[in-house]
Amino acid sequence: MFEIIKSIIIGIVEGLTEFLPVSSTGHIIIAESLMRIPGGIVWTKAFTGMFDYVIQLGAIMAVIQLYFHKLNPFSPRKNEIEKKQTWTLWFKVVVAVLPAAVIGFLLNDFMDAHFLTPVVVATALILYGILFIVLEKYNAREDVNPWMTDLNRMSYKLALAIGFIQVLSIVPGTSRSGATILGAMFLGVSRIAAAEFSFFLSIPVMFGVTILKVGSYLHKGGSFTGMQSVTLAVGFIVSWIVALFAIKFMMSYIKKHDFKAFGWYRIIVGILVLILGFFGILHM
Repeated sequence: MFEIIKSIIIGIVEGLTEFLPVSSTGHIIIAESLMRIPGGIVWTKAFTGMFDYVIQLGAIMAVIQLYFHKLNPFSPRKNEIEKKQTWTLWFKVVVAVLPAAVIGFLLNDFMDAHFLTPVVVATALILYGILFIVLEKYNAREDVNPWMTDLNRMSYKLALAIGFIQVLSIVPGTSRSGATILGAMFLGVSRIAAAEFSFFLSIPVMFGVTILKVGSYLHKGGSFTGMQSVTLAVGFIVSWIVALFAIKFMMSYIKKHDFKAFGWYRIIVGILVLILGFFGILHM
């Protein structure tokens, strides 16, 4: 029963942080370290590494649920122009995903093996926190306005540029949503459009990464005990449910506020990671 509670806690952390620009990886590292994960029969190192990616896919299901109509090119509620716009949006998402699909595929395991350290995670958290604060202060000027507020107006060139920026998220602690939102805003995209495009990019990225991680786990001889199957299912579902509320909160919040609060929050969490890492509490 205690193993299921651990799964619920991690699922809640993942669901809350996957789409907020605060680094779900950094928060999961803290949560798992405090619960002494990996460790024990259920939470082996290999299973935990795979589990952390699969529950991210649970959070992605929340995007599909909330934006199903907007992302569905076959919706009977859409006219022909709207269906064409939806297909075009998907093509832009595919273009933006290409850099991560190539570079991320080649470097993901290397980055996890060599850069998943308290110092790297904390540095990424703090650095991007500062960048969010600086960018939002610049955007607060009266002569600065985003030029791209509608994803239908996004060019393939801009989509590809955001895709290359997304590659930066392979550095642990960066945050995939944080990198893409920050990069898109830097390129002139509005907060809401940047957040939504970041959500949409997560769908093919996390489906691909999940298939890769599960395939690698099974290929290396991994299997699922009954309890591991239950904890995986629970973490997936909890992450999905919590992410629904997190996305709604974020979209409502940024309609009236900027991202500076998230920037300060990242700095605080980054300092916490440094402290916990210094005392040997974090397990990477």
